[in-house]
Amino acid sequence: MKSFITHMFELAKSRSLVILTAVVVSIISPLAFAEGGTWFLDSTISSARLFQGSTANPDSVNTGVARVTGKVMLDTNDLDNSVFSLSIYPADENWGHALSPEGSLPRNYFPDATDHTLMTFKSTRIVNTGNGKLKVIGNLTLTHVERSVTMDGDDAYAGPVYGEPVIHTETREVTFLFSNLSAALSSGPLTPVGLREKVALDLSAAAGVIHEDFPDLLSAIQDANWPEVVQNERCEMPATIGDDYHGATCTGTVIAATRHDNCRMPASGGTEDYAGPICTPPAGDQTTIALDLKLLHTDSEPATEVLSGNAATR
Repeated sequence: MKSFITHMFELAKSRSLVILTAVVVSIISPLAFAEGGTWFLDSTISSARLFQGSTANPDSVNTGVARVTGKVMLDTNDLDNSVFSLSIYPADENWGHALSPEGSLPRNYFPDATDHTLMTFKSTRIVNTGNGKLKVIGNLTLTHVERSVTMDGDDAYAGPVYGEPVIHTETREVTFLFSNLSAALSSGPLTPVGLREKVALDLSAAAGVIHEDFPDLLSAIQDANWPEVVQNERCEMPATIGDDYHGATCTGTVIAATRHDNCRMPASGGTEDYAGPICTPPAGDQTTIALDLKLLHTDSEPATEVLSGNAATR
C-alpha cells in the first residue's frame, strides 16, 4: 500500500512539473525561441536616403541622407513574431546616445541642442510576398524639435538666444518593402539554418509616404540639415586660428551623401553673374525613405558606438 501511495505521489509530482514547465514556456515570448535570433544594426555604416518625387518617379530628387540605428528580431517559424525597430536621424545629431535599442526615448527626455529631427519605425505585422520579399508594416513616428530664437540688435548683442524646446510628435502607418532578404541568405529564403550561419546581413528596403497622408514629414525633412553619413569620423581643431580659419578639419569614410542629380551647370558658367548650379525643385506628392542596412548577428549588444553610429571624435 505504501509503495502504491509513493508511486502515485511521484506521478502527481512529475505531472505537476510538466504542467509548470508548460506554463513557464507559454508565458515566455515566442521571440526567445526565434530561429532567426536578434540582429543589431551596425549604425556606423547603416544609412537612409530621402527622396522627393511621385509614385511613377519616386527618387527624382534626393533631399537628404541619414543615419539609421536599431534592432531586428527574426522568427522564421512565425513572421508575425518578428520585430523591426529602427531610428532614422541626421548624422550630426545626437539621438543615438539617448535611444534604446528598441528606438524609445527616456521618459521626459530633454533634447540636446543638436537634436531636431528623429523618425522611429516599429513594425506591427509582416507579410511574406514571395521570392524572399517582405512587407514590413508598422508605425513611423516623427519627432520634431522647435526652438524659439530671440535676436537682440543692441550693443551687447552676443548672438541668438534660444528658448526652451517644443517637441512635436506625429505617427502614421507605413510599409517598408525589403526586396533582397532572399539574396542575403545563400542557403535559401528565410531558412533557420541560413540565418544561423550568417554573421551579418546586408538588407535594403524602401517606403513611399504620400504627402497628404503625412504632411508634417515633408516639412520636417525640408527644414532639417542632412549632412553626409561618415564612418570613423575624426575632427580636429587647428593649432592656431587665423584669418583663414574655416572650422575643424575632419577625416573619415563617406557612407552616404546627398546626390544632386536635379542640378545642372548653366551654359554661361564663367560669366561675372554666375551664381552656381541651377537645381530643379522637388515635385510630386511622395516622400521615399530608402534604407541600406548592415545587420550584425550577436547574442549580446554591440559596443555603444556601433549602436549609435557615433564612434567619432567631434
